[in-house]
Amino acid sequence: MKLPLLVALTLAVLSGAARAEDDIHIRKATRAEAETLSARVFAGAPEPKRFACFVRRYDADHLAQHPKQKVAAMKLLMSTEYDKEDKELHYSFRLGFKNRQRSGNFESAGSCSHVVFEDSGNEVRFGCGVECDGGGIGVALSQDDKSAIVRLERVRAWQSGKQDEEADESLLAGADDKMFRLDRAPNGECASLVTDRKELAALRRK
Repeated sequence: MKLPLLVALTLAVLSGAARAEDDIHIRKATRAEAETLSARVFAGAPEPKRFACFVRRYDADHLAQHPKQKVAAMKLLMSTEYDKEDKELHYSFRLGFKNRQRSGNFESAGSCSHVVFEDSGNEVRFGCGVECDGGGIGVALSQDDKSAIVRLERVRAWQSGKQDEEADESLLAGADDKMFRLDRAPNGECASLVTDRKELAALRRK
């Protein structure tokens, strides 16, 4: 997907996700803002292929205090890869979660670009969207860079291994599923989200 189109789609996704907030203004991040966030997320300078894994498993006490929360566990794998043709870094995400109301594991995936929420103190986030009007997520970092803050209104998902229209299991925000704080983890914790052997090998080397 061409970068200008990706940015436009990302802004559209995040504009929709921001409707619950008042007077949200979103803009494309500058190169400096994007590079700063990327360095924080991937814990260092960009490489041809780099990953960042974030995980949260909610215990019984947390779920008891949030009875409307559908997500029992969540994994987020962010990745970046240098494209030799356009000489740009391209970003993507993979999301995995367990739904406490459904059996099995669910996944989502898509492309990302950098955006700034100006009414949130110029917070820079990854704006990530799923193809075919599949919604998306926003990903920011905690101040100490140890956690990812995932925000969503709707993101299309599917049962693991069944990425097709009939397997659509969209995750809707609801009362207790609008924001998730996931802790940084070794990349191997997110290996279940990767099916390509070469990519899996690269993930495990990082």
